[in-house]
Amino acid sequence: MLRKSGFIVVFILLVGVMAACSSNDNEESSAEQSGEETEAPEENTESQENEDSDENETNEQEAEEGNEEENAENQEPIYYIDEETAAIHPIDDADENVVLLTIDDAPDEYALEMAETLQEKDAKAIFFVNGHFIEDEEGQEALKTIHEMGFPIGNHTYSHPVIPEIPEDEQTEEIISLNDKIEEIIGERPQFFRAPHGANSDHSREVVKEEGMVLMNWTYGFDYFEEYQDADKLKEVLISGEAPEIDINYSLLQPGANILMHDREWTNEAMGDVIDGLREQGYEMADPNLIETLE
Repeated sequence: MLRKSGFIVVFILLVGVMAACSSNDNEESSAEQSGEETEAPEENTESQENEDSDENETNEQEAEEGNEEENAENQEPIYYIDEETAAIHPIDDADENVVLLTIDDAPDEYALEMAETLQEKDAKAIFFVNGHFIEDEEGQEALKTIHEMGFPIGNHTYSHPVIPEIPEDEQTEEIISLNDKIEEIIGERPQFFRAPHGANSDHSREVVKEEGMVLMNWTYGFDYFEEYQDADKLKEVLISGEAPEIDINYSLLQPGANILMHDREWTNEAMGDVIDGLREQGYEMADPNLIETLE
């Protein structure tokens, strides 16, 4: 009887030991599992920190770009346009070795790409708009984007007529209706006006003045000549200012040049090289936000 009792006691002790070992194993397994679970959030935290850092950097860049545009808009004018010659001149001691880039007939097909190239090159230009290009949603969105990129929007009449050849009431409508349309889309009225073909009348000049716009022609531009409707040829002529194919054997490139371009395929292709070439010639692109206006 005692032996039997002793056997039972030993058996109970063995079971207890086995249970204790099993419990320890479970605890270790739980601890390991718990350890893995606590490591995962650390990885997630590190990933989140990287994402937050990238987002903050992007926000800082956007804020910096926005501040630069706001500063340019708030800065006092340092250039003015000579209405007779269309050249841009410094006020006081501003850098005179600048040229002004202007793009007509926007936004047709290539204006957005041209704006992107300008932005990549840290250069500015005025985009002169025609009303028939902003009647549909696509044109309006393009205009908004160009404006939001910091490029001033100019008035190039609603339907691109030869102004002196139409009645005065139509001249008025061509100018004011486009100002109204542009303001409706971007919230601002244009501060610059360029007549199609550079042809103004006494009446159009008066309307432009009443609308508070600077009247502007150009000093040179060649992309509308058949001889220069090729990117490589256009690049050479805009950078040199010489156009021997049309008997301009002297350079029109000089300080204050107001360079005319259009929303055209060959001009779009040449744009980046033109900017680089002008800079190699010692000229910087003037910021039209710093041009004196009438308002």
